[in-house]
Amino acid sequence: MSTEAPIRVEDKLFQNRYLVDVGNAHIKVKPHTKPSPQLLALLKVCPAHCYELNSNGQVEVTPDGCVECGTCRVIAEGGGDIEWSYPRGGYGVLFKFG
Repeated sequence: MSTEAPIRVEDKLFQNRYLVDVGNAHIKVKPHTKPSPQLLALLKVCPAHCYELNSNGQVEVTPDGCVECGTCRVIAEGGGDIEWSYPRGGYGVLFKFG
């Protein structure tokens, strides 16, 4: 029986590196007064925890740690809650394998 500690997803995500494109976020949350159920779902389902609720009760995104998995596109882009585009060439997540 193995006595190794289980590996957490957060530990694996920490191994990735990001080249931030300052001023050109590839994900933007559209202005809203009350977050939709889809936006609220992003608070829980984003594996990189890029979405958070601010003090005004609005959902904000910090795309600097985004792993570009597409979860937010599936959940919220179709309803018009977010704008998503691919990061410019050379920017975004840099996966580390091994």
